[in-house]
Amino acid sequence: MRIGLVIYGDLKQASGGYLYDRHLVDLLRRRGHQVQIISMPWRRPFFAMFDNFSKNLFNKLKSLKVDLLLQDELNHPSLFLLNQRLKHQISHPLVSIVHMLRSRAHSEQSFHWLAQRIESQYLNAVSGFVFNSQETGRIVNSMLARSKPSVVALPGGNHFSPKISDQEIRSRARQPGPLRVLFLGNLTRNKSAHLLIEAAAELERESVFLTFAGRLDVEPDYAEYLVRLAAGLGMKDWLYFAGHLEGKMLEATIRTSQVLAVPSAYEGFGIAYLEGMGFGLPAIATRGVGAKEIIQPGRNGFLIPVGDANRLAKILNKLHSDRRLLARMSLASRRSFLKFPTWDQSMRRVESFLTSYNDSSPQLRKSRRK
Repeated sequence: MRIGLVIYGDLKQASGGYLYDRHLVDLLRRRGHQVQIISMPWRRPFFAMFDNFSKNLFNKLKSLKVDLLLQDELNHPSLFLLNQRLKHQISHPLVSIVHMLRSRAHSEQSFHWLAQRIESQYLNAVSGFVFNSQETGRIVNSMLARSKPSVVALPGGNHFSPKISDQEIRSRARQPGPLRVLFLGNLTRNKSAHLLIEAAAELERESVFLTFAGRLDVEPDYAEYLVRLAAGLGMKDWLYFAGHLEGKMLEATIRTSQVLAVPSAYEGFGIAYLEGMGFGLPAIATRGVGAKEIIQPGRNGFLIPVGDANRLAKILNKLHSDRRLLARMSLASRRSFLKFPTWDQSMRRVESFLTSYNDSSPQLRKSRRK
């Protein structure tokens, strides 16, 4: 099958969504499908909307020799109007990969209504969906005028394929000193790294040490705010901004941490939680993330209300003071990870959906009769 994939930038970018797309492209190519990447330049959403009126982009997408066109939903500001015209000019389906809804993650309430309207228009223009969680699918379906074909394929749990023993997990949990807490993700307002700093500031200084592993240049103003916040709260000696980490350096950072905490306001799923669980890290997230499908509160992690730094502080204090609880939850976290599907298993679900959806597409059958 010939497949096109529309993305911003390239597949090597550091985010859970691009990791998902990379694994999908890799599996499709290994399975004999031809995958063509259509890259669009990154722009702020306002400027990206002008792509909808680009004749060059329209003609490029219209002339693609593909059986099915995938689009990363992240590109919706560039496509929400263009797709309305495109779908009447092509014989193949348009399928969107939805990792998270940008309008849900937008922090400015004044912009939220317009962002949601644009995103809804995009979602209603495509033919079907690939969702990374049941929660993402539920939200998208609530925005559709009518139901459309879809598949839920959770992110795989074997990005690192970590080898770690139960004894190593127990020993790490019982190590004396501050609780080593890892924040894994780009430093953006939506991921709410400031809540972790505020929560830690409520505790005794020697009870926690925070490591922030993620890009600081995605929202540089916010990253600078975090540095000022830490200094103002007297926390600068109890945290470390490691920047973007990859490969063995990232693996070593996760392996030597004891807890993963990413209190995002919204996430479609949050692959970071699963990556931490692979190394036996209990995950702390909010009730606004799709990871609530794998986090069992009090067993392998905790779910807190969005924006609740006080509740986060109490959980960190409890895990610091009760290392037997930390060890028990760490082992449960590892066991949860081991039950999770691999990337190959999840991406084969997507392949099966795309193949069957493509074969049954009325648009494709019509083109074959011509």
